[in-house]
Amino acid sequence: MTEIRDADAGTLDLLRTRRSVPPMLLDGPGPSPEELDRWLGIAARVPDHGKLAPWRFLVIEGEGRERVGAIIERTFLADVPQADEKRRAQERQRLAHAPVVVGVVSRAGPHAKIPEWEQVLSAGAVCMNLVVAANAAGYATAWLTEWFAYDRRVLDALGLDPAERIAGFIHIGRAREVPSDRPRPDLAQIVTRV
Repeated sequence: MTEIRDADAGTLDLLRTRRSVPPMLLDGPGPSPEELDRWLGIAARVPDHGKLAPWRFLVIEGEGRERVGAIIERTFLADVPQADEKRRAQERQRLAHAPVVVGVVSRAGPHAKIPEWEQVLSAGAVCMNLVVAANAAGYATAWLTEWFAYDRRVLDALGLDPAERIAGFIHIGRAREVPSDRPRPDLAQIVTRV
């Protein structure tokens, strides 16, 4: 039997116990610019067939959270003009709870040798690496999309190219509280050995 080094045990324990914390339960202080840059470098170390880097980062912090919130609110009101102030505030504050939100933008597209599906999976791996890096540093995270991640008007306002999509918004902060864990899949139901 292979002995597990202490560092490996810590990594495995982190992966075994990691869970999302809803953005409404995330407070500051957020990561320093140096911490965030380190995590973004870690996030970018994923399988990337063809070295395409079919993803990029959109860092939303400080007043940027309010600017993006205003875009989300305006877009929502274009479709639901009768929304009351409580609902308007909810939309406006979608990205304002955590001190930092990182949008992972998928740039997957047709390529002569690299299937688009592999590029999409690479963007998902970027999201998970970022989540794990932030959690390993003692922060809490939530990887979400929500309706506005699929609304072309919001994506255009955020400067995404027509072929780009949001793989996820990673909310990063300090957990005010950590909810109890949810039931996890029963391995007997999801594992097939051949």
